[in-house]
Amino acid sequence: MRGTGPSDAEGFAERFDPFNDQGSLEEEMSARSLMELTRREMLTVMASAGVATFVGVESTTEGEAMADSMTTPPAYRGSHEPKPLPFDPSKLRGLSEKLLRSHHENNYTGAVKRLNLIQQQLGQMPKDAPPYQTGSLKREELIATNSMVLHEFYFGNLGGDGKPSGTITDLITAQYGSMGTWEQEFRQTGLSLAGGSGWVVLAFDPHEKATHTYWLWDHAHSLAWGTPLLVMDMYEHAYAIDYGANAKSYIDAFFQNIQWDEVSRRAEQTKVRY
Repeated sequence: MRGTGPSDAEGFAERFDPFNDQGSLEEEMSARSLMELTRREMLTVMASAGVATFVGVESTTEGEAMADSMTTPPAYRGSHEPKPLPFDPSKLRGLSEKLLRSHHENNYTGAVKRLNLIQQQLGQMPKDAPPYQTGSLKREELIATNSMVLHEFYFGNLGGDGKPSGTITDLITAQYGSMGTWEQEFRQTGLSLAGGSGWVVLAFDPHEKATHTYWLWDHAHSLAWGTPLLVMDMYEHAYAIDYGANAKSYIDAFFQNIQWDEVSRRAEQTKVRY
């Protein structure tokens, strides 16, 4: 192993100084070549170190981001993901693919993204924030959450043949006397929301242990502890592309596409809990 004295390049540089007349031209050229080689090697080492440092910084940044997401409480992560349509949107009767895709991609997916942002903002609120700021965000959180959930129920109960069957028909008949009586009220409730904003929901009422149709104005109204069984969106975005302001025709199309097997499945799961 070499000592701690000058490197070979430095030695050559000293012995073959251009102002020193000692040494041959060949020796001078050899010294210069060695110095150039040493510089290249040094640059290579420095470049490698730089790349390693850059990669290290990038890895550290990714690691810190991952660590932050893991240490953030779930309530503030805003990690909800939109669910895909559970049916082929080109196959429904009276509801166009254009309408269904717009509804899903803009309104439903928009609600999911909005909820994520709201929850992240809530996690960043300073402890001394004015109560009204927290209250405003919490109100928006409720609206976005209900919009997400109700849209998922809505799309989930579409894609069928519209023919009632199964457990749900027994529950409805027991409460309303006949399917026809229930359907008349459900449709009229929908028409009462035409041109406005809201939902019609056939829910299971745990207090009465029975099904009941409810009128929901916007996303912030729902039966306490009620479980949605059949959901109809009455916001204009649910039908305007196809029907304009003709809510009645939209409701007709909705009934033609109800997936009653899914509604019965929800009812059976709910009955087990109560």
